[in-house]
Amino acid sequence: MPKNFLARIWQNMRDIPRWFRPGLGIKRWFTLVMIGITLLGLGLAVILIDVYRTDSTNPIFLTILTYASLRFIPRVLRAILFGGLGIGLAAYGIFQLNRSLLQPFIRPGSDVFDQIKDYRRRERGPRIVTIGGGHGLATLLRGLKAHTHNITAVVTVADDGGSSGRLRESHGILPPGDIRNCLAALSNDEALLTQLFQYRFNGSPDLDGHSFGNLFITALVDITGSFEEAVAESGRVLSVNGRVLPSTLRNVKLVASMELPHSINEVRVEGESKIPTMAGKVRRVWLEPDDASAFPPVIKAILNADMIVVGPGSLYTSILPNLLVHDLLAAMQISRAVKIYVCNIATQSGETDSFTCYDHVRALENHVGEDLFDIIVCNDNYENNISPAQWVRADEKTLSDSRTYCADLVDDGHAWRHDSLKLAQVVMDIYYERTGPLVENRY
Repeated sequence: MPKNFLARIWQNMRDIPRWFRPGLGIKRWFTLVMIGITLLGLGLAVILIDVYRTDSTNPIFLTILTYASLRFIPRVLRAILFGGLGIGLAAYGIFQLNRSLLQPFIRPGSDVFDQIKDYRRRERGPRIVTIGGGHGLATLLRGLKAHTHNITAVVTVADDGGSSGRLRESHGILPPGDIRNCLAALSNDEALLTQLFQYRFNGSPDLDGHSFGNLFITALVDITGSFEEAVAESGRVLSVNGRVLPSTLRNVKLVASMELPHSINEVRVEGESKIPTMAGKVRRVWLEPDDASAFPPVIKAILNADMIVVGPGSLYTSILPNLLVHDLLAAMQISRAVKIYVCNIATQSGETDSFTCYDHVRALENHVGEDLFDIIVCNDNYENNISPAQWVRADEKTLSDSRTYCADLVDDGHAWRHDSLKLAQVVMDIYYERTGPLVENRY
């Protein structure tokens, strides 16, 4: 028998104890299978005993039975030998069968056990609600999905520009753009399907600027008759672990009161896409109608959450449109979850020019009230190659706030953005520091 074959069998046998570690959901089913095999063995034993009693005078049968049952070995040793061999063969066969069944779903070059362990760890991860929109929220989700499957992303529906705005105007649906970005970020299939979902047409007058994902969601709205059902079906197509929900199902419009450079009075600006283009200072934003109710599953997710993360994202056009939904904000205020605000790394032209971390927090609290957040996460790495005036710095007022948590969050390839892995790790570290020992170590 080839040595490599024996070595492979030995390695597989050595791996068997790993499958019985807590949290994998294996032991209960293995025990059930062993009970079934034992009952089958007892049935066979009853038949053999009956044959032995009725045909005990046949010398050939007695010889075969004597050697097959190892009667020349003491009974206790026989029980141990047969029992151990039976358990070993059953375990080896079951695990090899599972390996064969799971082979189409396992990433090449990875270990089946490690993937199951990782899946179970994320399945038991904390319940996290993220609130925001745009690329900032997608960046956070891309990192968090490595830690937990229990993610609910709450996305603004105030977008009225680009492809989303055109579909909103022509088809009367909620804007799908930010929802599409979040679905793609949470997808387990980061290859061709996700690239297709994010693909943006160009050149054709009718399709120019539209993304395939936006058109796909729009088509599903027509088929299912429901925007929320269309989003859910899109999540299934992209193999998303988690949920992406609109903050409200009302067709809301974001309105701002702005102070413009050459105007004495504040100017009313309507539309999320127009606010950053006005080159003025935002004084206040609100939704019209201002009585829009939150999507009920969003309220339920917030009340059941272990942690709520707001941001990163455009302060006035991505984050506040969610928090201005009154019952969503009320649910946040009474939720017992750890509430974290992630401040942007760089300022945004037309919205937060020259803002510090403190300015971001004050703008939020002026709209939604003070002490909403337990932790304020700020970047403290200002060494990348962007203009010094663009950094959102943790100033003295920010550092004097006991809620402030500073860390290096910069994406080295895009200095004005968060690194998804760094940000997710910081958020999870904060959560585990606040809630006790690392749950991840239970494996």
